Amino acid sequence: MNNEIAIILTLSAIIFASPLLSKIIKIPTIPVEIILGSIVISLGIIEEHPILDLVAELGFLYLLFLVGLEIDLKKLFKVDRSIIKKGLLYTALLYIITLGFCFYFNLPNIFIVTIPLISIGLLAAIKKEYGDLPWINLSIIVGLIGEIVSIVVLTVVSAKLEHGIGSEFYFTLLELLGVFLVVGLFYKFFHNLVWWYPGIKTYLMPKFDNQEQDIRLSMAVFFLMCALMHYLHLEVALGGFIAGVFIATFFTHNKELPHKLENFGFGWLVPIFFIWVGTSLQIESIFMDNVITIAFFITVAMITLRFVSSLLFIKELGFKGVLLFVHSHSMPLTLVVAVATLAYHTNSISDLYYIALILAAILEVILCMTLIRIISKFKVKIKNNQ
Repeated sequence: MNNEIAIILTLSAIIFASPLLSKIIKIPTIPVEIILGSIVISLGIIEEHPILDLVAELGFLYLLFLVGLEIDLKKLFKVDRSIIKKGLLYTALLYIITLGFCFYFNLPNIFIVTIPLISIGLLAAIKKEYGDLPWINLSIIVGLIGEIVSIVVLTVVSAKLEHGIGSEFYFTLLELLGVFLVVGLFYKFFHNLVWWYPGIKTYLMPKFDNQEQDIRLSMAVFFLMCALMHYLHLEVALGGFIAGVFIATFFTHNKELPHKLENFGFGWLVPIFFIWVGTSLQIESIFMDNVITIAFFITVAMITLRFVSSLLFIKELGFKGVLLFVHSHSMPLTLVVAVATLAYHTNSISDLYYIALILAAILEVILCMTLIRIISKFKVKIKNNQ
């Protein structure tokens, strides 16, 4: 069978069957998609293909767009400053503790960057499943701070691995600083513009229309920002994220838009990304010497270090809330895959560490999403008994 046809049929089957299989085996849908992706590539049902890589990257960018869609800057600026300060301290503690941890165990330098990574991409899926809960809202706010730091770190590491320490590296840093400055100025400008002329929002995105103008505008902003980041040779994921934040901040009058965009993403593009992640990990590679041991070590380290840092929020969340908070931040799947891939392609890490990092990222998703489900149900039982 032609490889392109095999890829289309296989992706269709996995996207359709994953939720059904998830209910049967009691494992969250995302890990099921990753595992099935690993199985089909290992069995030779499909092979690597540039089109699959392209669509998967689009799914990754759209996932970051959905993450940004959870962030309304107007609401974020109204968050208690003590929470913002604790969020910054939490992120700083993660990097400081990780630095000492990596030196103590003599780990490769890439782990100093990888272990503290925070991605709230999967929080969009968690919020979709569990609803608007206090620990989820706090996790998103604090995770936003950590994700911005993580994306900056990813961009810096990408520039360092690609150019080394030199003029091009420092120029990339200046570009990144310039992007944040321009985005901030544009936010201020657009904020003042819609304040003086509020009709602009409904003109660009009417409340009632039969042309799906809201989705068209959202996709235009999404692709425009991704193209801009690509042109500037910065991390393209940053563009998707900024686009989501822009839509969430200035077009709150359209209450149905986030649901429409989420349904589109989680029903098609995002699952393809997770299937693709699975295809990067063939089953036989798991049995390399020490791979499972290292992957398990990384998984435990990422959860443990986050638990230590998250004790800052014990007052706001309580112990069980902290546990849920910790596990929601212990799944930086997309960023771990991105950093591991960058490091591997530039020969900064060996095959062993690359496979261990990918396996650890998958283990974290399976373990943490399963534990979140267990802990959440446990809390409900306690509440009902009261």
